[in-house]
Parts: sequence; structure tokens; C-alpha cells
Amino acid sequence: MTTSRVPRRMPDGTRDHAANARLEQENAQLRQAVDSHARVDQALGILIATHRLPPAAGFEVLREVSQHTNTKLHTVAETVIGWALGEPLPESVGQELEAAVRRRSRAQEAPDAEAR
Repeated sequence: MTTSRVPRRMPDGTRDHAANARLEQENAQLRQAVDSHARVDQALGILIATHRLPPAAGFEVLREVSQHTNTKLHTVAETVIGWALGEPLPESVGQELEAAVRRRSRAQEAPDAEAR
């Protein structure tokens, strides 16, 4: 079943207000998702530049910090962005961030050691 994105006209010529409300809600959710994705990308860039991590490892760092601090990923990303702008990191986030970066850095070094 497909639904139209254009609100239907009711028999009396008015618009379907319920459909309008659903579309507005969906639009707001999509905007929020795009904003959240942008923040995660910015935080990822900060971690890549600061800790010289590959993008996949940087994302894993954000994910691990999120899981270990029981904090939403986009909130961790906002915290990292704030840190890059001079705000202090909450202690729990700072500790988890350091630990995750160390784990990822060691994981990146391990394949080089095996290749020698």
C-alpha cells in the first residue's frame, strides 16, 4: 500500500488535516535525523584530526563512548564538538573517550606489527 505525500482533498473541498499533521511530523523527524547525522559527522572529524584515527575507528570510538556512558550517540557527538570549542568534557565521557581511543589505536597498530 502506498500513501500519497500530498494531502487529499475531502469531499467538501478542505484538506485532510490528519494527513497534514502526519506529514509535518515526518518532516520534523527527518530534519532532526539530518541534524543529528551532521553532528555525528562533525564529532567524527574532530576525533579523526585529534587522534589520527581512520573514520571507521572514529565512529567506533563514538559508539563505544555512547554505550559505556549510556548516552545517546548524538549527545556524545555534541559533547565532543563542545570539547573542541573549549568546553570541558564530563569526567565519565572523558575517561571513556580516552579508553576507546586507546583500544582503537592499539587495534590500528596490531595489523602493522603482523605485517613486519
